[in-house]
Amino acid sequence: MQFTSIILILHNLNNKHVLLFKEKSALRNYLSAQKETNKTIGFVPTMGALHEGHLSLIEFAQSACDLVVVSIFVNPTQFNNEDDLEKYPRTLDSDIQLIKSKFPKNVIVFAPSAHEVYGENISSSQFNFGPVASFMEGKYRNGHFDGVGTIVKKLFEMVKPHKAFFGEKDFQQLLIIKKLVELTKLPIEVIGCKINREKSGLARSSRNALLSNKDRLESAFIYQTLQQAKANFGTKSVKEIERDIKTAFERHPLLKLEYFEVANAHTLEPFSNKKEQYRAFIAAYANNVRLIDNIALN
Repeated sequence: MQFTSIILILHNLNNKHVLLFKEKSALRNYLSAQKETNKTIGFVPTMGALHEGHLSLIEFAQSACDLVVVSIFVNPTQFNNEDDLEKYPRTLDSDIQLIKSKFPKNVIVFAPSAHEVYGENISSSQFNFGPVASFMEGKYRNGHFDGVGTIVKKLFEMVKPHKAFFGEKDFQQLLIIKKLVELTKLPIEVIGCKINREKSGLARSSRNALLSNKDRLESAFIYQTLQQAKANFGTKSVKEIERDIKTAFERHPLLKLEYFEVANAHTLEPFSNKKEQYRAFIAAYANNVRLIDNIALN
């Protein structure tokens, strides 16, 4: 089978290589040929600026699949703030080098342009994700989950993976994507992977690259307060825990709390009784960098 020059084979001194696709037609042709040999396809969608958290997703995907596709695409429709979109780090060359150094076999990169993904109409479709989309990120980032649903659906239809892997740092997004697969009836298994953290406890995120070294260390306070909430969940009421967290952030010299929520781990509905499974969720700003994190409480 002939493939176009859209496939770029990149070499380094050790002769490692990674396949890079920029057009969906070439990607589909290549993956169709792989599926004909009964290979299972895993998919790790990213917005680039790769870090150890992404690498752990790719590694887990490799353990479960024969071939892993990593998409690198900063999706404009899931940003409700133009400044946030402009500031988001774009590091495609170094991302490819990182993948090449860590995964010399069975990983390919899909890095399309916005035009390749959306054509002339860069806009979101609307989805009925139900109550799970109305809390937290859905409340504070208008249109965010329609943007997420739009791009993930498009990427799923382009890649057609057997399994897709997402980090639990974006836990609400993980539930949204599972709902998306349910709504669209796409034959894809969505797998959540545990949060990967820096030594300080700060959840790894591409946005961390926007923090100064000092702010990065200070931002570990987010995880520390989540651990405090977990420790107190058995002895204090949820209202007391919420009050303690808000007070702690009010006293912090850098971090500004956007929200702290204790929510049902399956529906994201507010706390009702401790017989259910719950998680605590935080969104906070370190200067102008927005950070999110969460932890299982019981």
